Amino acid sequence: MTNKPNREEAMALLKKHVQSDALIKHALAVEAVMGHFAEKFGEEDPEKWRVIGLIHDLDYEKHPEEHCQKTREILTEEGWPEDYIRAIMSHGWKICTDVEPQERMEKVIYTIDELTGLIVATVLMRPDKSIMDLTVKSVKKKYKSKNFAAGVNREVIEEGAALLEMDLSEVIDETIKGMQAAADDLGLRGDL
Repeated sequence: MTNKPNREEAMALLKKHVQSDALIKHALAVEAVMGHFAEKFGEEDPEKWRVIGLIHDLDYEKHPEEHCQKTREILTEEGWPEDYIRAIMSHGWKICTDVEPQERMEKVIYTIDELTGLIVATVLMRPDKSIMDLTVKSVKKKYKSKNFAAGVNREVIEEGAALLEMDLSEVIDETIKGMQAAADDLGLRGDL
C-alpha cells in the first residue's frame, strides 16, 4: 500500500471482497460520478475522489449488517489513510454510521450513492436501455414515484443536495453526466 491509495490497489481490494457483478457496477458508477464532481468543482485530486467512490461499499456483500464498520476495519488493516476511511464512513451517515459529511467530497458521496441506483433503475426501464440520452426530467418522473426503486432513500439524496447547496435537478444532471462517461463499463450504453 502506498501512502496514497491508487485505483489499481482499490480495484484489487474491491475484487477481493466483492464478487457480485451488480455491486461492482455500482462501485464503478459511484467512482465515475465522484470523478466527475471532483473535476466540476476543480478539486486538485480527482483520483482520490474516484478511489473513495470505487471502494465505498467494500464490506456490503459479505457484511451488510455491519456496513461501513467492516470497511473501516479492512482499510485500517490495509494501512489506508484516515481521511479516505472517514469519507467512506460518511456515506452511511444516519443509516449505519454517525460520521456526518463535512468535506465537499463526503457530501458528494453521501448524495450520489443512492442516486446512482435510481438512475440505473430508470435506465433499465427504458426501451433502449441507454443512459446516453437520459434526461433529468425522466429521472425526476421516476423519482417522484415512491413505488419505483422503493429501496432508494430519497431523503438522503435531498439532504445531500441541500448539504451541497445544489438544486436537486442539477445534482441529477451532473450524476447522469458522470455515469455517461462510464456507460460502457456500467453496461448502460444500450441500443443507441
